[in-house]
Amino acid sequence: MSIPLQHRFADALPELATPTTARSFSEPRLVVLNDPLAAELGIDVEWLRSDEGLRFMVGQALGDEARPVAQLYAGHQFGGYVPRLGDGRAMLLGEVETPLGLRDIALKGSGPTVYARGGDGFAALGPMLREYLVSEAIHALGIPTTRSLAVVATGDQVLREEGPLPGAVLVRVASSHLRVGTFQAVRAADDRELLDRLVRHALERHAPEGADAEVSALALFDHVVRAQARLVAQWLGVGFVHGVMNTDNVTISGETIDYGPCAFLDAYSPGAVFSSIDTGGRYAFGRQPTVTQWNLARFAEALLPAIADDETEAVEAATAVLDTFPTHFNEAWIGGMAAKLGVAPDADGIVELVTDLHGQLEASAADFTTFFRDLATAARGDREPVRSVSMDLERTDAWLERWLALSPDPEAMDRVNPVHVPRNHLVEEALAAAGAGEMAPFDALVEAVRRPYEPIEGGERFAQPATAEFAASFQTFCGT
Repeated sequence: MSIPLQHRFADALPELATPTTARSFSEPRLVVLNDPLAAELGIDVEWLRSDEGLRFMVGQALGDEARPVAQLYAGHQFGGYVPRLGDGRAMLLGEVETPLGLRDIALKGSGPTVYARGGDGFAALGPMLREYLVSEAIHALGIPTTRSLAVVATGDQVLREEGPLPGAVLVRVASSHLRVGTFQAVRAADDRELLDRLVRHALERHAPEGADAEVSALALFDHVVRAQARLVAQWLGVGFVHGVMNTDNVTISGETIDYGPCAFLDAYSPGAVFSSIDTGGRYAFGRQPTVTQWNLARFAEALLPAIADDETEAVEAATAVLDTFPTHFNEAWIGGMAAKLGVAPDADGIVELVTDLHGQLEASAADFTTFFRDLATAARGDREPVRSVSMDLERTDAWLERWLALSPDPEAMDRVNPVHVPRNHLVEEALAAAGAGEMAPFDALVEAVRRPYEPIEGGERFAQPATAEFAASFQTFCGT
């Protein structure tokens, strides 16, 4: 058998789809296969494990109908506009009909394309395993995300600053790979007909109800503003720091994409930055909503010609939609925080309660994930785990009284506050072991984060914070 790949993106938008082929690798070997995802997609797991399936997953046996392409896009990277980015080391194999709906299947690390910009086009095993692991965790937490179907070792070495590393290819599944940067590239080309085609294609993929709107581009913009507001609110609710929120990493689908220098909070800090390249803290944990709105403003700029012929009219219409972002974000964030506190989102004084809590968390540098699990313990009558991390017991006790007066539901809290997230020290341990050929720690961590709300008997280490020394020095790297 083979996976029947379609080529809708390539057919609809050939100007943005450059035909490409994957490089041949010396000894491809399956490192990890996402059996649950394969089952959800209706793909035969045993076939994926076969020689033919393995060849498919490195782009070598795609079937006669396949038309793999590298996608063109532009983007603002750390605030600076780059007019020509594109898939430098990735390729879209095509789309496939699944029980979940239409899905893209793409490769990452399959070799250089015309957009490689001098890069080698390959990927190292560690960063690909990181994406697999963290995207599975984000999915298990109920947050929209691209997912990883497999990681395949190539048998070749790639050169990075730290020296030669084992190469790998990631097989990524997404609702689509359309991004803000896709629209920016089209706007830069000043091709109105292509822009209209791209808007129609995006609506067909992600918001078909908007196709009949009076201004379809404005309907698309509204859809993406809402989706991105919900997404970043969900990130904040679990302490996730994306790390590289460039406009080429902002999806039209509202899915999380690109798990390069990402991390999860240990000690709570709005200014937490883990990425080695984010020296100015542009993408710090607490700045993610502001950056998202800034990125959406760039999306609006790209859409202007499709919104109205008169630029002033188009700007006014787009601005009116963009100005709804804080409302959508606050609604999603307060709703998420209320759920974490086990109370109704319209509970009396909820905004002040949440604001005061985050001030206390910052002052105490409490472990973000552990603290909310301990709150459920407080709701059951034992306040000491929460009080033990307080830097101001009088303030904490006053806050607890106000919160407990709302009759929080500890069982409901346990259903939304995770025990397990991919804690940074555990991720680093698992990746180091995998690099040495030992996959057991990685596999165990994947299984833990797939069960985020269930304590694991004998697996208490998966819920333990890092040491202060590790947390103080931890950095993440892009992997390119």
